[in-house]
Amino acid sequence: MIEFWLCALALVITVLNVVSMRVVGLKDAAAVAESVDILIPMRNEEANVEACLKAVLNSELLESSQVYVLDDASTDTTAKLISDFKVKAISGTALPDGWLGKNWACHNLAAAGRGEYLVFMDADVRLHPYAISAAITKMKALDWDFISPYPKQLAGTFIEKLIQPLLQWSWIASVPLRIAEKYPNRSMTIANGQFLIIKREAYEKSGGHAAIANEVLEDLELARLLITKQFKGGVAEGSSVASCRMYTNSGELISGYTKSLWKAFGGTAGTIAAIFLLALTGLLPYLGFGAPVLFIFLSRVLSAIKTKSNPGYAFLHPIAILLLLYLIVLSSVRKSRGVLQWRGRAIS
Repeated sequence: MIEFWLCALALVITVLNVVSMRVVGLKDAAAVAESVDILIPMRNEEANVEACLKAVLNSELLESSQVYVLDDASTDTTAKLISDFKVKAISGTALPDGWLGKNWACHNLAAAGRGEYLVFMDADVRLHPYAISAAITKMKALDWDFISPYPKQLAGTFIEKLIQPLLQWSWIASVPLRIAEKYPNRSMTIANGQFLIIKREAYEKSGGHAAIANEVLEDLELARLLITKQFKGGVAEGSSVASCRMYTNSGELISGYTKSLWKAFGGTAGTIAAIFLLALTGLLPYLGFGAPVLFIFLSRVLSAIKTKSNPGYAFLHPIAILLLLYLIVLSSVRKSRGVLQWRGRAIS
């Protein structure tokens, strides 16, 4: 019986979010007079440099903007490719004790300019020319200090098609976003560092990346930090203005998720609770194919339609949950053995 009510609740929250969640769309775009720093860390990103920077440099309606790109000790041709573009190229420095690589890179990127708005983005993100102006315009309309327009998540391989749709569905089905806006707290804060915009004043007053130097989920922890310091903001549906293909093969996906899933639920107790809930709502109902299965299926379909992904992936939900459970356990095991790595660096 408990799985019935949990799955029903997931559907109710999904419907509420699909109807009421904030959206950053092309129609929101308007001229931005304030100065904007676009900050992109890159480490061995030779496959993404050209497409990423061409898109960013094609941004429109920004009256004063500068693109900063940090080459983080790449061993491929990333640095050379960056030099072909009219951007402010920065060479990464040695990683200090107590810092993770991306956090240190973002910290240095933020310090490089003086823009009133900081646009953090990953190299695998592709922006529409109106993406940044639309997001900042939406921030102004909402009187927010930060906004996280969630890009459309692209999936090519079968394993990506299983896992990537769970990214957005997981919070669309579990966090009532408008309630989280009205009563902000750490537990209901959502953010994605793929495309994250913060007012410089809020970033600096909160402590920025220096305050979360060793956090593996740096995007989420930065948003939580901002909320804790009484700054306003949140996540928005951004599939019309941005897209991202995080991984291109199973090895990259497994490494990417295992590097951080051990921390995603707060600790050992949270991880055990998450495993229990995922099994209870994502596996057990499929043994009987009753109403809970329909609730979850509809939740997945509505989430997919809202985020412009393929609703057909909803049929794969129990297989996706099995794979996610495996990744959670694998991440925890690798963390306990001290063998977690990402892009050639150990994660302590």
